[in-house]
Amino acid sequence: MATDDYLEAPRWGADGLVPAVAQDAASGRVLTLAWMNRDALAATVASGYAHYWSRSRRALWRKGETSGHGQRVVEVRLDCDDDAILLVVEQEGGIACHTGRERCFYKRLADGQWRETDPVLADPEVIYGRR
Repeated sequence: MATDDYLEAPRWGADGLVPAVAQDAASGRVLTLAWMNRDALAATVASGYAHYWSRSRRALWRKGETSGHGQRVVEVRLDCDDDAILLVVEQEGGIACHTGRERCFYKRLADGQWRETDPVLADPEVIYGRR
């Protein structure tokens, strides 16, 4: 059995992607949802750090390569339908979201309105510089 047979198990979508959820290893909180292709999964497994496929940039990227907020992978899991990946991670710097928050899921629906519930921990302009 080849060492990269694991790349055949996910049911890659027509676009070659599957959703990948990053979950904090310590708190269990869901940090983000991103997309992976075969290259992203292979790079993640090889390096021990989360890599994703950017649909907007059409490029492979390592989480934290710009911000410094990488995700060290503790576990990689595949769901029961083989069409979603879960990365259990240690989030470096405590910030997973490009908005400077701990997690991307910082809006909660309450009384028919989306309300921001999580504070900004660091100004995105400081993290990324002016774009």
